[in-house]
Amino acid sequence: MEVINQERGDFMTDKQKRFVDEYLIDLNATQAAIRAGYSEKTARYIGYENLTKPHISNAIQERMEQLEDVKIASIKEILEYLTAAMRGEIQEEVVVLEGWGDGCTEARIITKQISARDRLKAAELLGKRYNLFSDKFSMELTIPVVISGEDDLE
Repeated sequence: MEVINQERGDFMTDKQKRFVDEYLIDLNATQAAIRAGYSEKTARYIGYENLTKPHISNAIQERMEQLEDVKIASIKEILEYLTAAMRGEIQEEVVVLEGWGDGCTEARIITKQISARDRLKAAELLGKRYNLFSDKFSMELTIPVVISGEDDLE
């Protein structure tokens, strides 16, 4: 057994750790319990029970967040990519046909800078991100409200 959170006294067995790993594959608690080594007869119950245990569900949540960090592009990464595309720092591979005469051609792959259209699209997306192309004007004002004649009201 390994201590997960000593302050609360939560422990996770090796099977429970394997259950967390297996659950993240297909999010199927029953199959995860079977693959983790629990009995097939009790796998459905054990899988459900494991998901209700706070220390196991927290471990699953933490692992899912780690996976999201690795697989999902951050805002910074997207903005850096769009900026590089706009500046023409990104290369792409294209197929070109070279003629050799008598109707003979040969296909070659070359690397070239991305097109002007792609660079313009990247600039447009960056402009949208920073609201550069908005026709709307927004202003926030604080206007005091003065009510007079309170004594005249019935």
